[in-house]
Amino acid sequence: MNDSKRDKTGAASEEVVRVLDLYETREKIYTRKLKGFYRNLRKWTWIPLLGGYFLLPWISIDGRQAVWFDLPARKFHIFGITFWPQDFMFLAWLLIICAFALFTVTVLVGRVWCGFTCPQTVWTMLFMAAEDFWEGDRNKRIRLDKAPWTLEKVLRKGGKQATWLLIAFATGITFVGYFNPIRELVPDFFSLSAHPAAVFWTLFFTGMTYMNAGFLREQVCLYMCPYARFQSVMFDRDTLVVSYDESRGEPRGPRKKNADHRALGLGDCVDDRLCVQVCPTGIDIRDGLQYECISCGLCIDACNAVMDKMQYPRGLIRFTTDNALEGRGARLLRPRFVGYALVLVLMASLFTYTLANRVPLELNILRDRNLLYRETERGLVENIYTLQILNMDDEAHTYRIEVRGDYDFALKGPARVTVPAGEIQTQLVRLELDPGYLEQPSTTVFFTVTATGNPDMADREESRFIGPVIR
Repeated sequence: MNDSKRDKTGAASEEVVRVLDLYETREKIYTRKLKGFYRNLRKWTWIPLLGGYFLLPWISIDGRQAVWFDLPARKFHIFGITFWPQDFMFLAWLLIICAFALFTVTVLVGRVWCGFTCPQTVWTMLFMAAEDFWEGDRNKRIRLDKAPWTLEKVLRKGGKQATWLLIAFATGITFVGYFNPIRELVPDFFSLSAHPAAVFWTLFFTGMTYMNAGFLREQVCLYMCPYARFQSVMFDRDTLVVSYDESRGEPRGPRKKNADHRALGLGDCVDDRLCVQVCPTGIDIRDGLQYECISCGLCIDACNAVMDKMQYPRGLIRFTTDNALEGRGARLLRPRFVGYALVLVLMASLFTYTLANRVPLELNILRDRNLLYRETERGLVENIYTLQILNMDDEAHTYRIEVRGDYDFALKGPARVTVPAGEIQTQLVRLELDPGYLEQPSTTVFFTVTATGNPDMADREESRFIGPVIR
């Protein structure tokens, strides 16, 4: 609503108040497509991401899918390395590293993740490219939506929807292909012999992709994404964000190309709203920094194109900082950024070192709790243990079993065990000791399993040896 009122000098002043209805119908955004540096830069981010997403399941390493999350077998194969549930620490660690990487980038250059590499943005741009192909540019799409239904409109709308569904289906079946071998899933799906669970999840992710990228679009960024809400906590006055130079652009207004706009009392902004028309979220960057801004830079391309046409200097809208806009310069090395960067480098280094030195072997000791100990016919004290040896490597290994402790224990049972690749071998062993050596009723023993021919592949576990109380 508009409310006109008079100030103390009697001049009319205009105060614009916008009333928001939380239940109002979404106003469709018709984005304009303009060429520019940031639009081209986005192609070099989302095209490789899409290519990697759709191609990775089809790549094989040593006869196995390069990335395969085998949930029934509880194995996660990633580029030749097999991870087990016991390696969940690596996943948690990796997620924390990714979070700190996002924080570090946000402190430095704002929400560039959202504008260039976020899956919601990438798939939305793919759907918008299909929309542009079938329905034309912004003006043609507006006219088409307002036009009555004709055969041409049905064909164009139908072609767009069919393309969206095809992209969504390819997305859904590829996602399921990371959990179910895709070379088996695709033919089984079309021959109607796929597992019902695989069919359900394929259709589920097809529908979610179709809805999110085709219809919700910016609504996901505005209302569903939590990152848009807490990003401001990581911003400071030296964070690079898309900004409008108000001191240079105001007052805005139309003018002829060769007119002396300074003599007319105008700034560099011609107020043609191209920066609004190219924005995927439909905001006006000239109103200042807003949480809806995804830092895609498309408004910069639009503004620079106008500046070139008017023969004005570029950069009316640009990536800059609040301090730079106010003439105080920008600082790159500031405590917050340095802190995030140091933590990120430290965690990434430790993660890489730990992963490189990861031993694909795990030993678990289960002591017989029903019988603390027993005496043999020779008068020795005997304890029984169950050894669970998990070979997490991609090839079989023979392991040597050894025991160490404060006393010279006698190991009864096989000293070597062969475990197939990716299998668990259970082995029963017994330890014997002359009770006369025992100084206490309980003592610590250490079991060690070592792969023959590879001493670095070893694991050691602690247990207890229990005997009678000697008084």
